[in-house]
Amino acid sequence: MIMLEKRPQPSRGWTFATPVVAVVLTMFFGGLLFAALGQDPLVTIRTIFLDPLFSEFAWFYRPQLLIKGAPLVLIAIGLSFGFRAGIWNIGAEGQYIVGAICGAAVGLAFYPIESFVIFPLMIIAGAIGGLLWAMIPGILRVRFGTNEILVSLMLVYVAEQLLASMALGALRNPDGMGFPGSRNLSQYDSAANLEIIAGSGMHWGVLTAFLAVILAYVALSRHIFGFNVRLSGQSPRAARFAGVNPGMLILSCMGISGALAGLAGLFEVAGPAGQISIDFNVGYGFTAIIVAFLGRLHPVGILLAGGLMALTYIGGEIAQSNLGLPIAAIQILQGMLLFFLLAVDVLTNYRVIWGRQVA
Repeated sequence: MIMLEKRPQPSRGWTFATPVVAVVLTMFFGGLLFAALGQDPLVTIRTIFLDPLFSEFAWFYRPQLLIKGAPLVLIAIGLSFGFRAGIWNIGAEGQYIVGAICGAAVGLAFYPIESFVIFPLMIIAGAIGGLLWAMIPGILRVRFGTNEILVSLMLVYVAEQLLASMALGALRNPDGMGFPGSRNLSQYDSAANLEIIAGSGMHWGVLTAFLAVILAYVALSRHIFGFNVRLSGQSPRAARFAGVNPGMLILSCMGISGALAGLAGLFEVAGPAGQISIDFNVGYGFTAIIVAFLGRLHPVGILLAGGLMALTYIGGEIAQSNLGLPIAAIQILQGMLLFFLLAVDVLTNYRVIWGRQVA
């Protein structure tokens, strides 16, 4: 007989070991999945996790890790504030989309004018767009007590329809021969998110992601706001006695996560993606949830987890082209990572009791 017994205090050992064990289990069971699909599991795991770093083409793949990882880290940093406080913003994908639409709209409104102020204005518009979209579930939670999980998630589908509408309507390229999609922002110098160092993958979104990690670390560990966030997540009643305004905290956390998700969308549409299109969103907002928990909601952990998740994106693309692996298998692998992370995380707060110890 097996039982779980609650620990007097969360285990620090398991707190740090959980992400590592989850990654190892994901590799093992992912290998079994690939074997069932007729692939060599060792070759497939090596292709996904090692080839982007150490193959003969690693010089090409490594900059892509920064490009893929930056939006994941930005969004996950924003989500971590709310998750630590017990505020569950699951709709970062919608905020990412709306931020991209707002930022792109500002850039396209100035076309073909060249000015150094256009890109900063796009950044501001992207952040405000994501923030306002996140305020909808935040205000509804504070004012009417609605569930922010459901509202934020449903707003993702609204944002996707808005994206399709913009790609087919207001933002469609007038010189695009009727095809959906906006002008290519990466070819419009004043609105392009260009690389700071050519060939490095280091664009302004990557720099902002690193800056967000630093500021989040300072805010959570050295500022009263971070103390209020942690206290609200650990003991909402104690937080109220300490004078924390729960409504203000909800709006602050939702606003931070929405603004950072909007920035991620803006940097993506002005750089790697290049344009507003029907299929612009690729699930970064949902994947960032995995990144946030894999990084233990800690800024430095999120930075490392973002790199790992970017590795699965790049390695997955290599496996698709070289091994013929379906994209669904890579998505299952990413889902496994979250599943094992949550499963093993039980051991942080509970210990397993076997056999006669139960009696």
